[in-house]
Amino acid sequence: MIDFELFGLGFQAWITIITVMSIFIVMARTRIPAEVVFLGALTVLLIFGIVTEEEGMAGFGSEPVVVHAAFFVVMAGLMQSSVLYWLTKHMLGTPKNYKQAILKLMIPVAGLGALLNAVNVVALFIDVVKIWARKLGTEPSRLLIPLSYAATLGGTCTLIGNSSNLVISGLYADQTGQSMNLFAPLLPGLFCTAVGICLVLVFRNMIPRRNSPETSFESTSDYTVELLVPTDNAAVGMTADEAGLRNVRGGSLIEIVRFDKEIITPVPSDEFILGGDRLIYAGQINEILELKRTHGLAAADHHVYSINEIDSNRKLRTAYVRFGSDLIGTSMSDNGFEHRTDMVLVAVARQGQRVQQQPREVRLEAGDTLLFECPPKDDREIEELTRGTLTFFDSHFVPQLGPKTIISSLILLGMFLLSIFHVLPLMATTMLAAGGMLLTKCCRLQKVTKYIEWELLLILGSTVVFSTAITKTGIAQTVAESVLSMSGDHPNPYVIMAILCLLASLLSEFVSDVGACGVFFPIAYHMATALGCNPMPFVISLMIAVTTSFASPIGSSTHMLIYGPGGFHFTDFLKIGVLMHIILLAANLLIVNLIYPLY
Repeated sequence: MIDFELFGLGFQAWITIITVMSIFIVMARTRIPAEVVFLGALTVLLIFGIVTEEEGMAGFGSEPVVVHAAFFVVMAGLMQSSVLYWLTKHMLGTPKNYKQAILKLMIPVAGLGALLNAVNVVALFIDVVKIWARKLGTEPSRLLIPLSYAATLGGTCTLIGNSSNLVISGLYADQTGQSMNLFAPLLPGLFCTAVGICLVLVFRNMIPRRNSPETSFESTSDYTVELLVPTDNAAVGMTADEAGLRNVRGGSLIEIVRFDKEIITPVPSDEFILGGDRLIYAGQINEILELKRTHGLAAADHHVYSINEIDSNRKLRTAYVRFGSDLIGTSMSDNGFEHRTDMVLVAVARQGQRVQQQPREVRLEAGDTLLFECPPKDDREIEELTRGTLTFFDSHFVPQLGPKTIISSLILLGMFLLSIFHVLPLMATTMLAAGGMLLTKCCRLQKVTKYIEWELLLILGSTVVFSTAITKTGIAQTVAESVLSMSGDHPNPYVIMAILCLLASLLSEFVSDVGACGVFFPIAYHMATALGCNPMPFVISLMIAVTTSFASPIGSSTHMLIYGPGGFHFTDFLKIGVLMHIILLAANLLIVNLIYPLY
């Protein structure tokens, strides 16, 4: 080991600090997937011997990871047995005005966010919100932000409501040997949720109005055109590329329909043109129609899409480019995505407006809305092919209510009761519930893996290891002692708690809340013990602070989900988010210290 010390920290401590700081810089400045960044940083800690192989593996077998993995199986059972679809159909009712819509949306969504994980709830309700917005004659953006806030705030009420709560509870158990109750943050979470709902009602006029990207896609005749190849056309017998008919000015050839209704899509460069072919183009319609003059094509007798008359299994689906997607910065003409997935890009919308450019040449950005013509595959198969790259919200899944709907609901209720009354620890109850879902066939084993977010599990496991490294190398203790020494002979624990929560919440605005809590938990815990305080108020206030960061789409997983569907601009979240951040931070510190005594 290298003999080195600076500001009371040794070589391994500084390597840990540099590694952790690098995670946040790389995540903020690059499009490298978060799980790759976290695993790369973990590799550095292993190479320098900062953590042992056993400690590294222990992170992936820790309580947060195991509980999350088991809960994914529970969620799969709830989805496949149609419990969640039944809830969305029967819980909300029909609002009469915008103010009533906010209340009818936020209260039940907050409740579900506490029980079913905030991210899953937002994904489930996005389509419902769009329907509501259409009925109320308003923009979906005005309801999507309240949806995101409600799910996130509700998620602060339980340990399974969001990932950062689970990480902190697991780290707390490692430090104290005592498991936190599933509803440990319930009272502070309920208070902050009530404050948050009131703030949304008061500041509702500050919520930005943005056109939904789907408004650009409402009429297929607006973005596709069908042209007919006459029998005596010069292009007959030539390939699509040789005839200059595949990539044309203003658009591209997305499909050929033969006289026998055979569909060729995507159209390969060496596909031959035959007399009577219908050529389906997407792009700038006015420019594409010039092909009639320049290439001797004719207008078809009617417009296609009419997809049903050709193949009832083909469908149009809307997807949103995820943050961190490998499609960002590329175009469909050069990234090979269409070839890999057998999907054809028809149109692109950005921030609520259709991009007036040939779709396959558009350089994609996070949040872009893409309209695809999809092959006759199961929706789940398509979503599995695009996992981590795109997010689909227009699922064609038809719920089948039956006995399994009741069984899976009872399993979920049993999981909560066992945890509430301390019959079993949280990890045991979630694993038992997951096993119950599989044994009763509420979810099928071969399809469970499609519901598991492996990337999140990798991040959770790595975060636990980083927290171990911060404690093991003395960083947490040194930082705690340094801060206390600068605070004078009688440091105020309330001020120190407030500063820690403020710094943690600011960091979580730019990186994940999971990463922020992994860094700040050991520091907060050592601060509390050094002050001779009860660590619980420090832990609970940190738990809520890293979650309620609403001023940017990056720091909130639920904000990232609504970014594309709402047609938002990046700065839209600042308008109401900064106020929400400040007031909720104050509310959090107030209620936590009223409920949990410091001494």
